[in-house]
Amino acid sequence: MSLPTPQIAHLTEDDYEHVYEPAEDSFILLDALEADAEELRHAKPIICVEIGSGSGIASTFLSNLLGASSSLVISTDINHYACQATARTAQANDTTLNPVLCNLVDPLMPRLENKIDILLFNPPYVPTDLNEMENTQSLRDIGGAWAGGNEGMVVTNVVLEQLPRLLSPGGRLYLVAVAQNKPTVIADQLLARGLLVKVLQRRAGRERLHVMRVTAPA
Repeated sequence: MSLPTPQIAHLTEDDYEHVYEPAEDSFILLDALEADAEELRHAKPIICVEIGSGSGIASTFLSNLLGASSSLVISTDINHYACQATARTAQANDTTLNPVLCNLVDPLMPRLENKIDILLFNPPYVPTDLNEMENTQSLRDIGGAWAGGNEGMVVTNVVLEQLPRLLSPGGRLYLVAVAQNKPTVIADQLLARGLLVKVLQRRAGRERLHVMRVTAPA
């Protein structure tokens, strides 16, 4: 049964001046979660985290997918507008999220070390020069949602380096990427670390989007 896309009608043009508006990359992430819905429910995840929640659409979708359960869904973002939008999206869709204003998962470690059962990350993946990336990240506003530095991978690489410390045994990361991020290279690097990788692809206009499902050994 198809799961409904979370309602975001409460978000306005003013909100989207500061918060990334859900687009094809957001929806391919929802598609990947829906495709794995039965497996995810069966796994009964306890701790779920979305890094860079933006509007909150993915965290809300995941929370609704898991339903009434013991899952804790934490949504982090460096942008305080995004944290507020995430809370409002959760409320509009009758679910509970836990927005945290922070960079990646920095203040949550080491308490969540090897305890994250589901990790979502639609990162800033657009290739930019390093100065542009650093400037947009430092402003903690909408630019931080897309400017990704060299090959669009600067922020993503930080998370991938931390991944062995983040995922629980059998835990999963759902990561959005584009062709410029070199998904096959990412996959090879993760496979070399003993992680399992599956890639979902979809074309959106001229852009080929990927969701990489990365699973830690059980």
